[in-house]
Amino acid sequence: MAKKHSASNHAPARPAPRLYLATAELDDPSQLAAQLPELLAAADVAAVLVRLKQTDQRTMISRVKALAPAIQNAGAALLLDGHVELVARAGADGAHLTGLAALEDALPSLKPDRIAGVGGLATRHDSMAAGELGADYVLFGEPDASGQRPSMEAIAERLQWWDELFEPPGIGFAVSREEAFEFASAGADFVLVGDFIWADPRGARAALIDAGEAIQQAHEAAFGTAKAVQGSGQG
Repeated sequence: MAKKHSASNHAPARPAPRLYLATAELDDPSQLAAQLPELLAAADVAAVLVRLKQTDQRTMISRVKALAPAIQNAGAALLLDGHVELVARAGADGAHLTGLAALEDALPSLKPDRIAGVGGLATRHDSMAAGELGADYVLFGEPDASGQRPSMEAIAERLQWWDELFEPPGIGFAVSREEAFEFASAGADFVLVGDFIWADPRGARAALIDAGEAIQQAHEAAFGTAKAVQGSGQG
């Protein structure tokens, strides 16, 4: 894969990372469906990862369809956490897979029309293999099956390594505003935010705006030179 960024001083300014919002595990989607339009209007959310509570397929499909208009009408992509077999029937834009085997199994049904993202990549070799297979993004930093995850510094280091060498977007899984800031500074293309947004006592909207501002500040501090040069001729 080709390197993502040119070393030239004339390279265009890189865009700021965008948010990737993960839902809580969904049972009744009605409250979230009512809440989403305001949330997605408040911050720059590129995609929503819908986590479904396991039940029968017909019920899960109806839950996705209840959320789809609010997400897709806002210009965001709707991805399912797993459940590749439901993507087309539910009108989703793609799926997030965990591990190389799941990615490989899912690619024939998702490509070329839908998004296939992947996490659960423990090693650099696995990350590179995912890119070679055709993953649309790689996610770093999510908890494993036992709830353990790497340190913030280790995740930032992996994102920086990926950003410097590989083309598919790298996503950092952030569990706090501080992590969102660090991962944007490290070169993440997207920052996934979830549980800490929904748990914020100020409400999800305030937390999402806060995370978006942290990402913007980090990006401007780390990569703002080209942006400032590009904008210097404007009145």
